Amino acid sequence: MSTVKDYKKEYKDLYQPKTTPAIVDVEEMQFVAVEGKGNPNEENGEYQKAIEVLYGIQYTIKMSKKGNVIPEGYFDYVVPPLEGFWWLKNETDFNFENKSDFNWISLIRLPEFVDERVFEWACEEVTKKKKINTTKAKLLKIHEGLCVQCMHTGSYDDEPKTLKLISDYIEENGLQKDINEVRRHHEIYLSDPRKTEVSNLKTILRIPVKRTSKK
Repeated sequence: MSTVKDYKKEYKDLYQPKTTPAIVDVEEMQFVAVEGKGNPNEENGEYQKAIEVLYGIQYTIKMSKKGNVIPEGYFDYVVPPLEGFWWLKNETDFNFENKSDFNWISLIRLPEFVDERVFEWACEEVTKKKKINTTKAKLLKIHEGLCVQCMHTGSYDDEPKTLKLISDYIEENGLQKDINEVRRHHEIYLSDPRKTEVSNLKTILRIPVKRTSKK
């Protein structure tokens, strides 16, 4: 019986953090990604359309095992959680009050066997069979490197409380936030907000850092 790869279980340090901040060194991985701007809560807005594209491509790749085109090196896997990089123009610290001004890259991790050819094939399939425009989708490789992360439980609007814990930890451990045009405020969504009580939502908050001392 073949094993289904589950990234959340295999990489517990990345997907199962504690509710207290900790340092993590994130290796390079690849994603299907869509970049955009605007309030993620807007009904039928740009963000919601991006999510449709991401899952359309992801599940087309995952279910290719049942079709005529099976990628070389294919292995079955559990679709990883939705993630997002967020920022505001001309601001390094994230501000939760200006949601209409959010810039974001919404993304989902892709398995290692996916290359440009497989990705382009999946985009074409989604466009043809699901009538979804995939022109904004891209295959993106990211090496986050050194970060501090923490599990946040509850409303997205309450994230500043957990971010304060992360900021305090960064300062106490000889680190410095390293948010810039390349390294962003990062969130990983472990819960489906459509099926989960707000108080039980689980979100990983990850902030890029650099060392400023030997501490």
